[in-house]
Amino acid sequence: PIAGSERSGVTAANADLYQRQRVILTPSKNTGAVHLKKVTDLWQQLGAEVLQLSVQEHDDILAATSHLPHALAFSLVDALAHDNKNENIFRYAAGGLRDFTRIASSDATMWRDIMLANRESILAAIDLFSENLAQLRQAVETSNGPQLHGIFSRAKAARDHFTEILSHQAAGLPSPNASRWIIAPGIKARGEVFLPGNCPFTAQVLALAV
Repeated sequence: PIAGSERSGVTAANADLYQRQRVILTPSKNTGAVHLKKVTDLWQQLGAEVLQLSVQEHDDILAATSHLPHALAFSLVDALAHDNKNENIFRYAAGGLRDFTRIASSDATMWRDIMLANRESILAAIDLFSENLAQLRQAVETSNGPQLHGIFSRAKAARDHFTEILSHQAAGLPSPNASRWIIAPGIKARGEVFLPGNCPFTAQVLALAV
């Protein structure tokens, strides 16, 4: 399930947790079709959108989009908490720190296990982030305003696009840049099909699927 919050335990139960959220299944070549359908139906009954990925794809994607952000939040709070030179660092912290580090309140035992279980993919994600952070540091050190502006502008555009996609998903609408296909009345299919903007399907694949 790609859903949840920093809260844990029975008191954090939420009956609508999976509504309009994604659930990733990673069936193997030995997974029976009947069993896969039962699990898919279960999640769909809870209101989730069910997707399928290979195990490696799942580990790589989640390492970058979920595990790395948690690692950064944990690391940042830990670093600031050990900054003995500034005892007031949290007292005067702005809302941005609170929002960014919210997930650092997540269960430590669970995230320790996740980091160890997905070690290779998480290391790759950390290395990628470290390279980009080093470039940003160099830009600050050399007072390279254009480079900083480029980094921030690209990040803002990507974040705004990501937010728009999530808002459409929450409303049950197709992605804002989705491909729209009109299917002429035929023997087996008719109507409209929306594909996500980053969907790798081609017209040929769509035609074969229909």
